[in-house]
Amino acid sequence: MRDDLVLSAGDRPDVKQPASGGDGPLLRFFLILITWFFLSIIVLLPLGVVFAEAFARGSSVFLSSLVSRDTLYALGLTLTVTAFVVPANMIFGLSAAWALTKFDFPGKPILLTLIDLPFAVSPVVAGYVLVLVFGPSGWLGPVLSELGVKVLFSTPGIVLATIFVTFPMIARPLIALMESQGCEDEETALSLGAGGLRTFLTVTLPNVRWALLYGGLLCTARSFGEFGAVSVVSGHIRGLTNTMPLHVEALYNDNKVAAAFAVASLLASLAVITLIFKFVLERRLPDGVQGPERLR
Repeated sequence: MRDDLVLSAGDRPDVKQPASGGDGPLLRFFLILITWFFLSIIVLLPLGVVFAEAFARGSSVFLSSLVSRDTLYALGLTLTVTAFVVPANMIFGLSAAWALTKFDFPGKPILLTLIDLPFAVSPVVAGYVLVLVFGPSGWLGPVLSELGVKVLFSTPGIVLATIFVTFPMIARPLIALMESQGCEDEETALSLGAGGLRTFLTVTLPNVRWALLYGGLLCTARSFGEFGAVSVVSGHIRGLTNTMPLHVEALYNDNKVAAAFAVASLLASLAVITLIFKFVLERRLPDGVQGPERLR
């Protein structure tokens, strides 16, 4: 093969070139316009309304809503749940991605399909499944009650529900990246005498560190805003099992609209901060590489 003979896409006869008519710039303009219009209606306008309503009755009402006892407890519970969920999903995501991409074993396609299950199942359904498993008359509920372990209507149930709906957030980027990387680096390390744990710590983990962090950011954002599954298993006990999204609903149902939007603006701010971290992370990734390949 001659290294100096490199054909660009424009020189290849088998690659069709886009039409060079005058409708190119016009088509681009309309596509960009449609995109911005859609995002403005679906994202920017509702986000602006949230912040506008939050300050509609003045900054004093806004601040008093944020420092109330129930709001502070809801914020603390949300952060506590996230602190359990993200590390648990990181451990699962690394284990699942390593097993699925580095080894062949029976049932591998089934395991890969199950990882995608939360994308297809409604979070409310997931919550009811947890009730059937851990409820007082569920499969494990009576046994856990005899042991003095309470899952439903408590923090453990909220953590389990959030883990269920968020675990693909970390596993999926890692699987895509590890598949593209192959096993050559690990095989080289093993051939040089490195053990399995050392190979993982010195080769596999450094190669996927940005994908792991990227998935962790997505998992964190979803944990902050999860409503459906948590709503089913929490019991809506104020000052005990209400997370931030549930607290917003409770305030709105009590006709405390300004307080509800104030807490909602705090949730939106957490989401914006997460997006800023995501943007900073993507700036660290190699230029010109898209999708999972950017997370090398």
